[in-house]
Amino acid sequence: MNEGAEPREQRWLLLIHQLPTKPAYFRVKIWRRLQGIGAVAVKSTVYALPANAETQEDFEWLLKEIIAGGGEAIVCEARLVDGLSDAQVETLFNSARDADYAEIVEQARSLIADVEANASAQKRAEARSQLGRLRKRLVELDAIDFFGATGRLAVEGLLGELERNVAEEPAVSEEASKSGDLISDLKGRTWVTRRDVHVDRIACSWLIRRFIDPEAIIRFVPGKGYIPKPGELRFDMFEGEITHEGDSCSFEVLLKRAGLSDPALQAIAEIVHDIDLKDSKFGREEATGIASLITGIAANNRKDDERTSQGASVFDNLYQYFRQKRG
Repeated sequence: MNEGAEPREQRWLLLIHQLPTKPAYFRVKIWRRLQGIGAVAVKSTVYALPANAETQEDFEWLLKEIIAGGGEAIVCEARLVDGLSDAQVETLFNSARDADYAEIVEQARSLIADVEANASAQKRAEARSQLGRLRKRLVELDAIDFFGATGRLAVEGLLGELERNVAEEPAVSEEASKSGDLISDLKGRTWVTRRDVHVDRIACSWLIRRFIDPEAIIRFVPGKGYIPKPGELRFDMFEGEITHEGDSCSFEVLLKRAGLSDPALQAIAEIVHDIDLKDSKFGREEATGIASLITGIAANNRKDDERTSQGASVFDNLYQYFRQKRG
């Protein structure tokens, strides 16, 4: 996994352009094209993309379009030296995608509310049509989500909930009906999650090794473009087997899948939810302190196995606290 290797230097493609003042529609057209390929503005007339063959082709086509429309443009490959850091530019990309994901979240929640208010066959059919449109939009965004913005997990969870609500024959899934037996099915598996783990993935790793399979193998892989191997279980990953569902974080989903109903674990799930989703759903007073501890662990440990190891101590103590409190 090369966890200890130095991070690869990020290279960027920059499109530097100047557009004619007229016609106005041409400026709007170019702006929409930039949005469509996922570019972000680092200056008013300078747009960036991470450097690779696909993004270079996107910029080259756009450059030709700008010049054909009477504008000027150049494309260059660059390494950031001063001013903006690579991390700051990545944040620009993630913020742009999170805003896109937030639009889908709003629409999905509205559809879920409509179906819950009126679950007629016609209403579910209309919602299924809208669901297809939202899934198509999600695929488009995934193609330009270069750094794995966290917002897409919430989208996938809500679209999954919407899909269940609009199914032609709503029914309790076979997997859910066998929740009490699932823990044995989860043993002996290889678990996979995204690198640079934080609270939800750290908590899931602790739960897996503490309550599901002490010998579990947990691998940390790139969040973008990873192709799962047969038998692997992905958690807290886009399209993973165990990830966000509705407004539940991955830790909450994993608890249900494993059939674990320990009140102490439920309390921890509420804390993880409040930290991860930042919606104060449960209003856990412990969330702020635990969030600071996990942030400190992440800041002081680059390796994911070190983060999960030190995070396990936090959750071990938290679990004992709630067990004693209940007792």
